[in-house]
Amino acid sequence: MAAAAYAACKRVGQQLGTNPRINSSLFGSLVSTRFDSRSVSQLVNSNGKRVFLVDTLALVRRLESQGLPSKHAEAITDAIIEVLNDSLENVAQSFVSKAQMQKIEMTQDANLAKFKTEVQSSQGHHFSLLQHETEKLKGDIEKMRSELRHEIDKVTAGQRLDLNLERGRIRDELSNQNQETTNLTNKLDREIHALRAQLEAAKYDVIKYCIGTIVSISAVGLAVVRIIM
Repeated sequence: MAAAAYAACKRVGQQLGTNPRINSSLFGSLVSTRFDSRSVSQLVNSNGKRVFLVDTLALVRRLESQGLPSKHAEAITDAIIEVLNDSLENVAQSFVSKAQMQKIEMTQDANLAKFKTEVQSSQGHHFSLLQHETEKLKGDIEKMRSELRHEIDKVTAGQRLDLNLERGRIRDELSNQNQETTNLTNKLDREIHALRAQLEAAKYDVIKYCIGTIVSISAVGLAVVRIIM
């Protein structure tokens, strides 16, 4: 801002034809001058631009006391005021007011609270969906378990039935085989007894024939002996 004021003073001095050394000394005196805060104020135009008001009369008198004519002093004062307004406007635009800062903070707080609410709502919704999916998955697993248990019981019952049928069939075959074996044994026993009876009868016949033959031979022998004698 001081450089801008110095450039404005130099430009005005060139336009007015004053000595550059005088302008420099005047600029130094102006820069070293401290204005009272009560002599500086600001207004706002209808277009929203701030206008800073300075006690120009005191500034003009200050310049006149440095040996400048009134016209030159007024011209330099106008240039300084213009540069001061532009510089202060740029500085004011670089910062925000306390009300705007509070408004921004309130807006940010509201947005943050809204974001937290949305996040919490989204988390609750996702949690409920996850819980619902978990319950559904548990139900499907239990259903699959029951179906698998039913199929296992069905297969087991079928296998047990087949095994019982096979056991019954084997038992029947064994019973039939035992019956046939018993019948065959009985038949063999009967045939053996019949053979024994036939052998006994044949033995008796042989003995009888032998005795008859011996008796016949004895009778024949006795008859021959008698005849010879």
